[in-house]
Amino acid sequence: MKEIRQRGRPRTFDRDAAIDAAMLLFWSRGYDTTSLADLTAELGIAPASLYAAFGSKEQLFREAVERYREKYGGFDPATLSAAHRARALIATLLQGAATAYTTAGQPRGCMIISAAANCSPDSAGVERALRDTRRTNEAHLAKRLERAVRDGELRRGTNPRALAKFVATVLQGMSIQARDGADRSALLAVASAALTVVDASVAGPRHARPNRRRVINDD
Repeated sequence: MKEIRQRGRPRTFDRDAAIDAAMLLFWSRGYDTTSLADLTAELGIAPASLYAAFGSKEQLFREAVERYREKYGGFDPATLSAAHRARALIATLLQGAATAYTTAGQPRGCMIISAAANCSPDSAGVERALRDTRRTNEAHLAKRLERAVRDGELRRGTNPRALAKFVATVLQGMSIQARDGADRSALLAVASAALTVVDASVAGPRHARPNRRRVINDD
């Protein structure tokens, strides 16, 4: 986004557009391999303006990650809690990832998984922040699956944490595969294979809790 000079006013720029542009750059290149010069060239601002607006490269990255989560994240507690069936939720996560990771016109894979890969020791804080985000996402999913076990959606004896980690592991692998060039059909096939594992934990009619809806007798 280019800076706009107006008579009698200080230079300004569209902050939201700048975060979007930075998000795509970090997503594509990673944190360490995106330089300050890359950012200022992409955003069309001077280094001093970047520091004035965001404080640091790391703070801009953190805001870019939040923007990514707002636009592409599917692990927020509200979404997970509102899902009617756990199996359908997992299918949405896996199939949605296959689509999102291979969408034309945007970087491949997941920013939260790949942006801090191979960070230098100086960027340990960034690497840790993304690792914490992934762990939080997994914990939110595990909590939703715990509810599914209690409600009879999943078989008794199902380990919600292990199932959540399985889903997270598949998503991470799909992200790496996408960056290595796997196409959408290949990732959808992976999602389908993973769902066969999930289906082994889905409760059948004998395991589900009885329907307690009130029956009205019209006689």
